[in-house]
Order: sequence, then structure tokens, then C-alpha cells
Amino acid sequence: LMAEDCPPLPATLNFSVCGLGDTSYADFNQCAANIDARLDALGATRVADLVKCDLDYDDEFAAWKTAVFASEPFVTAAATPAAPAPQSETAPAFDKNHPFMASLLSCDRLSDPNSAKCVNHIELSLAGGGADLDYAAGDALGVWPTNCPDDVQAILTATGLTGRETVTLKSGPARLQAALSTKLDIATVTPTTLEVLEMDRPFEDAQILDLLATKGPVEAHILAAALRPLQPRLYSISSSPKAHPGEVHLTVGEVLYDLADRTRKGVASTHLGARLPAGGMLGVYVQKSAHFHPPADDTKPLIMIGPGTGIAPFRAFLEEREARGATGKNWLFFGDQHAALDYLYRDQIDAWHAGGLLTNLSLAWSRDGTEKIYVQTLLEQNAAEVFAWLQEGAAIYICGDATRMASDVEAALLRIIAQGLDADTAAAQTYLDTLASQHRYQRDVY
Repeated sequence: LMAEDCPPLPATLNFSVCGLGDTSYADFNQCAANIDARLDALGATRVADLVKCDLDYDDEFAAWKTAVFASEPFVTAAATPAAPAPQSETAPAFDKNHPFMASLLSCDRLSDPNSAKCVNHIELSLAGGGADLDYAAGDALGVWPTNCPDDVQAILTATGLTGRETVTLKSGPARLQAALSTKLDIATVTPTTLEVLEMDRPFEDAQILDLLATKGPVEAHILAAALRPLQPRLYSISSSPKAHPGEVHLTVGEVLYDLADRTRKGVASTHLGARLPAGGMLGVYVQKSAHFHPPADDTKPLIMIGPGTGIAPFRAFLEEREARGATGKNWLFFGDQHAALDYLYRDQIDAWHAGGLLTNLSLAWSRDGTEKIYVQTLLEQNAAEVFAWLQEGAAIYICGDATRMASDVEAALLRIIAQGLDADTAAAQTYLDTLASQHRYQRDVY
């Protein structure tokens, strides 16, 4: 479509573009804008204006749908006999905008206190949620966090506000303190933030407090207008409902780092790990996964690659296969920095290996020797057996960091497949693409 030699499009081709983006990025919805302009330039007919949605997209998306399907070409198309009848769907009782209030059963640190990382095992009760909170191994849980009270107070102090002021949000009027605690993102600086506050970003990765530290007094309605809505966080579920009925478990690494003489903290990870007391409540909802689930055929082999907190869904997969009495082979690739400090779920994983549920267990510790060993290193060291499993019909799943780990693992897989086929990279890519089309190659990366 974007190529210079793309042929013209007929005027009978009707279109409208809705973009999903994030205003914290400079080129907000640029892809949607480019496609909208290109379709128009090539001769297609725009029936409704481009709509650029931010993270809080419900109102804009609803308005776009109304405009598109009220346009003459779409009304005409919907009236033809060939048009399918609309399907009625029952919305779930609990979703992003209507979360279930779950209670914290426990929070236990998985990583050693001497580890560079603080990783927690979180258990939440879903009692009272009923079938609307049914989940499967491989699904994710949406969590609505609460901002740190210390950070909320720091913002009030910096702006000279009391928190008792009333501000108007999309959801209606609210006390400023409540809005800063549960409704507004008090960390992320967006272009709108800089425009409303009439400021420049003091340094890369600066947060709201960094701006307000030099701004001085700010009126409550200006502050609210400068902040984008707080959004839920999605975490891979690390439990099987068959093993833990009425509960859901998460594996959460606390985000903590220092920048510009101030400690920064992940909103949801530290809320779950440090601020929510046992019995405390928080809003949650189940985010279904289309295909990231254990194979329906319990005889199929399963290869799981999940270093660090990427272990989360695979703990759920193994609990699920154990509960189902699955006979298929299981192979887990896991690792982190140090075996003594970062071996998450050590007792459970070792027991699965000793008992035979885990046919193969490959552990990679990157800081325990002179040579850095990663999961992709162990994949290539076991290339012949990995390819043999794939030839036997194994499904292969990856969970974890998208920036480096997932791409490095995929590159290793392509080399393994090329070696197994005695073919070139193009043939290996076709093989991997076929696995993906069969849902035998799945990635849950972030």
C-alpha cells in the first residue's frame, strides 16, 4: 500500500481508519495517519474521518463506529441480503471498566533477598466472582493499581494543592486526592502534559514529579488536564484453575530504580508487592488469550522457554497438564542471573522434574560462570533433540522480554531448524511460519 508503485484504488472502495495509540509517544498514531492519507491519495473514498484513540479509547472508538456504520455505503451494504445477521453477545460481568474486587491472600518473595531483583508470588481470591472470572492456563489478569500515597502527597506538595479540590474527569467530578490515587497516571509525561503545563521535558525519562519540582503552584484543573488516565496492567497468570480453584496466581517482579536522585517505582508491581496488605482488595478482570494455551491434545510434546518472570504461564501450563494427567513430554528452558538467588519456583520445578512430569529441564544462569549462559545458548546446545521434538509434533512457547530474549530465541530456533532440515534460512523461516499458522509456535512477549 505504501509503495511508490502501488496501483490506484477505485473510488468504490470505501474506508475509514481508527488508530490505537499512546500519547506518551511523539509520533502518536502515525501509522494510522499514514494509512488514512495513503488510501485517500490512491483514490479510495473516505466515509468517516480518521479517529486517533489513546489508551482511554472507549468514547472515541464508540463515536468512530457510529460514524462509520451510519455512512451511506455501510448502511447500503448492511441492507443487502448477503450481509450476515448481527450476532448478539453477552458481555462479561467483569471487564476493564467493570472489574471484580479480588482480595489478596498472600504475597511471598520468590527471589532471594540478596538477588538484584525482587520477584513476588501473588495469590488472589476470586471467591464470589463465579463463572465470569473463569480463566484458562495461558490467560492474563488485568489489575487496576493504586498510586503510591507518598508520590500522591509529593505532587500535592509540589503544586501547593490540598487534595480536597474538585476536578472533572471523564467519569465525572472527583476529589483531587482520590483522582491522583486511583484515576490518573501520575508518572508518565506525554506531549499533552508538556503543552498543558507549558514546560519542556527536563531530561529523557523524566516523570511528572520532575516537571512539578520546578513548576511551582498549579491549579487543580490544570494538573488534572495534564495527566492521562491511569491504566490497568496485564500479567500472565501463573496458576491453573484445576490446581487452585477459586484463586488466581501471579509472578510479579517489582520495578524499582533510581534516576535523578529519586527512587522510581512501578505502580502495579509495588502496589501488589509492598503496599497491598493481606485481605486488601483490588480490581481485576480476566483477559482471554486466543491461542496461548497448552495443546488440547495431551499426548503432544511441549517446549516452554521462559526466563525470569517469563516462567509465569509455564507454571500454569505444567499445573494444568499435571491435573489433566497429560502424557505428552514437557521440556522447560528457564534461567536468570544466579541459581542460588533467582531460581523461581525451585521446589515445584525440581519436584516436577524428579517425578517425570518435566521430561527435560534446561537451566541457564548468566552470572554464575565466566561465560554467560542464556536460554538460547541451551537451545542450540540441544539443537538435534529440539528439532526431533518439533518433528514429533511439539508445540513451542516463548514468554518474556520481547526486545532481546524473544528475538534471540527465534534466531536460535531458525538456526536449529535450518540445521535439522539441512536447508537455508528461508526454508527454516517457512517451517517456523507453518508452526505459527498451526498455533504450534506461540509467543507472549512484552
